[in-house]
Amino acid sequence: MSKVIMVQGTMSNAGKSLIAAGLCRIFRQDGFRAAPFKSQNMALNSYATKEGLEMGRAQAMQAEAAGIEPMVCMNPILLKPSSDSGSQVIVNGRSIGDMQAREYFDYKTKLIPDIQDAFRKLEEDHDIIVIEGAGSPAEINLKENDIVNMGLAEMVDAPVLLVGDIDRGGVFAQLLGTVILLEESEKARVGGFIINKFRGDASLLDSGIEMLEEKSGIPVAGVVPYMDIKVEDEDSLSERLSSSARGLIDIAVIRLPKISNFTDFDVFEQFPDVSVRYVSDPSQLDGADLVILPGSKSTIADLRWLREKGLEEEILKMNAEGTPIFGICGGYQMLGLDISDPDGVEGGGSIEGLGILPVSTVLAGDKRTVQFSGRVCDPSGIFSSLAGLEVKGYEIHMGRTTRYGIDSDAARDLTSDGTGVCTGNVYGTYIHGFFDKGAIASSVVESLADRKGIQIASCKAEDHRDFKEKEYDRLADTLREHLDMDLIYSMLREASI
Repeated sequence: MSKVIMVQGTMSNAGKSLIAAGLCRIFRQDGFRAAPFKSQNMALNSYATKEGLEMGRAQAMQAEAAGIEPMVCMNPILLKPSSDSGSQVIVNGRSIGDMQAREYFDYKTKLIPDIQDAFRKLEEDHDIIVIEGAGSPAEINLKENDIVNMGLAEMVDAPVLLVGDIDRGGVFAQLLGTVILLEESEKARVGGFIINKFRGDASLLDSGIEMLEEKSGIPVAGVVPYMDIKVEDEDSLSERLSSSARGLIDIAVIRLPKISNFTDFDVFEQFPDVSVRYVSDPSQLDGADLVILPGSKSTIADLRWLREKGLEEEILKMNAEGTPIFGICGGYQMLGLDISDPDGVEGGGSIEGLGILPVSTVLAGDKRTVQFSGRVCDPSGIFSSLAGLEVKGYEIHMGRTTRYGIDSDAARDLTSDGTGVCTGNVYGTYIHGFFDKGAIASSVVESLADRKGIQIASCKAEDHRDFKEKEYDRLADTLREHLDMDLIYSMLREASI
């Protein structure tokens, strides 16, 4: 049987995903076959496996850190919020429909066999499984029939590392308060605390750590500094979404209410003179060199929001002035003439698009989840230099988009196999990860700099996957320096708790 360790947190965005990824990398470096696992993930950032199955992007990232191919058994349940109280429920990579929160709460225990089967499948080929929890184990209103935190730890007999976020303050209360709210059997599983995202002189924490260990009886496994590690974030709490800094080249991404797969633009972080800002107000678009409409879990509702906010008018104005506009997945659909939902995939109805790409979209009941490998075809406008460059990514969408309207003959294929269209300086594609190849990201940045008549420090990027490999090593180095790995390995050696 595989050895198991679980990373839980005192709250969402405490840093569980990154700590788990770093442990996967360390175990791989130490010669073990490691794999990530998260029984239930709630996120709009997702990934399509080679088999065409959908899983959480965070577990795909952790699999990369472990040096293995992402598999849907690493995340058997994925919840993709479609409203304030409902989510699409994806089990073993396939959607089983939408459920309201109470409906899913009553239903979720029926998925325990799926969780167990997925975990057993990972055990077959791996020495160590690094499990990530969700939210906090002390959410006492949700503890009944828990399948993702202490309930899962008991199910697979896992020792637990509990991560607290000192950057948001009150870390000692976070950690101690969490264990106080646990049952004694649950508290016994916590083998160590991790204080995460610390800035400054760690010796100033000594007295607090001493008192925390005395009151809890649990050792502190380490104080991890605030890390600027450039790998994918899991959810809408990402700090990337709040950056307002502007570079010499400024890329503005519309921050849709149900934005999905905003990891599509992380590759641009390699360029010191390029900024990626997420905007929700028309005034924030002023001066942007490229406007991107990203993916969306609720395309029609998000298009209405974009219109109500006045963003549509500003985008159309910028398009008329020659600013390039790029749409990915749901954003691609929005740039077209219309979107209809005859089967009620998003509640039904139809809506006019922005009308700057000659395409029409029908939301269909079957989700398309496939990996993509092809080339940029013959793009028009500012990004014509992309022609012939290799693209690798994946599709995750409900819509079927076709060329339509009097201008359809003038449109060009952006990507092969009907996955994208462009006309003038307007571009749309279904391919998530379109920019990830270094040659594509570099060409985009160079074209924007040429249009602006400026020179920047660097116009060359490496493939995003190669770049991330170095980031995973940097993450592992940091964790080795600041965590008590002897303690963590001793937790792994425990046969039972």
